[in-house]
Amino acid sequence: MDVVGLAGIFVAGIIAGAINSVAGGGTLISFPSLVAFGESQIVSNATNTAALWPGSLSSAIGYRKDTPLQAGLLATLLIPSFIGGILGAWILVVTPPGIFNIVVPFLVLFATLLFAFRDHVTRTFRRDNSSEGELSIGSRIWGFCFQLFVATYGGYFGAGIGILMLGSLSIMGLRDIHKMNAIKTPLAAIINCTAFVLFALKGLVAWDLALILGLGAILGGYVGARSAKRVNPRILQAFVVIIGLVVSAWLLFKVIY
Repeated sequence: MDVVGLAGIFVAGIIAGAINSVAGGGTLISFPSLVAFGESQIVSNATNTAALWPGSLSSAIGYRKDTPLQAGLLATLLIPSFIGGILGAWILVVTPPGIFNIVVPFLVLFATLLFAFRDHVTRTFRRDNSSEGELSIGSRIWGFCFQLFVATYGGYFGAGIGILMLGSLSIMGLRDIHKMNAIKTPLAAIINCTAFVLFALKGLVAWDLALILGLGAILGGYVGARSAKRVNPRILQAFVVIIGLVVSAWLLFKVIY
């Protein structure tokens, strides 16, 4: 193995973990690093999921004190998260590599734009003029159906699912960002873990790279959490968006040429 390349993967994991702990969007760093290392885009996607899903699980554990406040809603949304995670991962497994290579630049671009305008998305659907009340049956049906879509997308690719879930929870009527995160993080863990298991069973995970990337992400997540208050979120967001745009253009260029 190229030592310099492995060091680059480790550094990418640190950056991705730090970004995920502060703002989300780390996949836009870690996924292209695996592609640049020489792995196919499908293997890179599966390996990225294997490396980063423990971070979702640790975040869910961190929010465990808030989760019981919406335990009923969480239980309802776990079902489509599990089904969608399996479905999305299965679609990826059966997708011919050539088709995935064509689709992935647009998935990266979608995730980048979603990240860039995430504040606008949540503000658009957040209702701050009234207190939270009992969620209606209609809002729960909406949440179930949209979560199935989010989980399917997440099992297939994954970048941006947190932002999509925050927008959906806002539409449903939740207003407290901490309660929303307490629901979002375990759902993300279920989606990513479910996809990871299927990818592993199908032999799509490059375990050595997943270990190196994962160790970097753990270190980066710790550093990011410790320094979150000292990071200018606008600068961080601009950095991630620029990287995402460059990566999507690079992947599209690889498809064309």
